[in-house]
Amino acid sequence: MEVEFRLEPGREEPKIIILAGAETEDLRQLVQELAGLALDPVPVWEGEQSRRLPQEAFLRFYTDGKGIAAQTAEGTFSVRLRLYELEEILDRGRFARISNSEIVNLERVTAVDLSLTGTIRMTLEGGTAVYVSRRYVKKIKATLQLGRRQRHE
Repeated sequence: MEVEFRLEPGREEPKIIILAGAETEDLRQLVQELAGLALDPVPVWEGEQSRRLPQEAFLRFYTDGKGIAAQTAEGTFSVRLRLYELEEILDRGRFARISNSEIVNLERVTAVDLSLTGTIRMTLEGGTAVYVSRRYVKKIKATLQLGRRQRHE
């Protein structure tokens, strides 16, 4: 592999170009990983004070009756974005929608409980329990690779 680095005065953001003879799975994965390095922080509010927190700080985003709340290990903040807007800016490899009213950080899930009735309960760092709605169960099972096991005879 050949690597080249070029400075471009006046450029504010780095730009990465990959030149290849053919598209491979390894290249697709590399593109995803590189794109994930420059994820924008999320603006949150404490009263009238705004802060920008890195995406990895969040446990979950959820509707709380007054709007959208963002839970981190240090507390809960208000977010002035809608869940669908958050989905567009959050790392898709890290965050997943589990219901119409909640998005969780899959890297902060400490336990997953599957019930016989088909529901999924996730426990997040700090002990917060969240539930995957029936509408999202199939998607979450695929994301977490929780498919049925093959019987070996």
